[in-house]
Amino acid sequence: MHETAPPNPGALPPRRHGLGFLRFSAVEMLIVLGLLFVATPFIEGLPNGELIESVLMSLFFLSAVLAVGGRRRSLILTALVAIPAVVGKWMNHLQPQTFPPAIFLVSAMVFLTVIIVQLLRFVLRTPRVNAEVLCASISAYLTLGMLWSLAYRLVSSVNPAAFAISGPQLAHQSMSGFTAFYFSYVTLTTVGYGDITPVSSVARMLAVMESMTGTLYVAILIARLVALYSTPDPSGKSEQNQP
Repeated sequence: MHETAPPNPGALPPRRHGLGFLRFSAVEMLIVLGLLFVATPFIEGLPNGELIESVLMSLFFLSAVLAVGGRRRSLILTALVAIPAVVGKWMNHLQPQTFPPAIFLVSAMVFLTVIIVQLLRFVLRTPRVNAEVLCASISAYLTLGMLWSLAYRLVSSVNPAAFAISGPQLAHQSMSGFTAFYFSYVTLTTVGYGDITPVSSVARMLAVMESMTGTLYVAILIARLVALYSTPDPSGKSEQNQP
């Protein structure tokens, strides 16, 4: 008599979403995120750089929604959180004088937090390691850097003197765009070149929190993945999980 295996609580829902025709995973999300990551320093100086950045950011938000929204309910709830971020981004691009950037920054931070939680929930609860798990882990790590870059921009918009930027080519730049992007990932990886220094108490607190998060994330993630890789599959099956 064959017994039916209990559902796996660590696996995300199947990749086919409630809309029926959409199939998206953390792999595609990582591709879009990588494109945004690589293109950011090159598009800032272009005549239509802000427009290109808005398009890439919107594509990333869409890919993140589809990657974590495996069930119809999860897809709808994640999309509802993403709508204010996307609308805020485009309104800030089209009407920067009348639409404050803080609205986009706060809504985008809330959305990215939801995405990170969903990705980490999948990674920490999955029963075995596969390409989907690895892509979700990398996506969560890169999204952490993007989350903190928005936090730095928010702090700088409230207090322009929160960061001290040194260097002949950086002296006249503000904590926005690629500058915040660069400082965030340098802090996340605990490199710290010293060309950008947090001055205010809030900026210093954010920098310390990000460096601690980056260090703990790598340590916990490696320990978790090694434990999963060294643990044999009790079911004896080799099929891969799909978010």
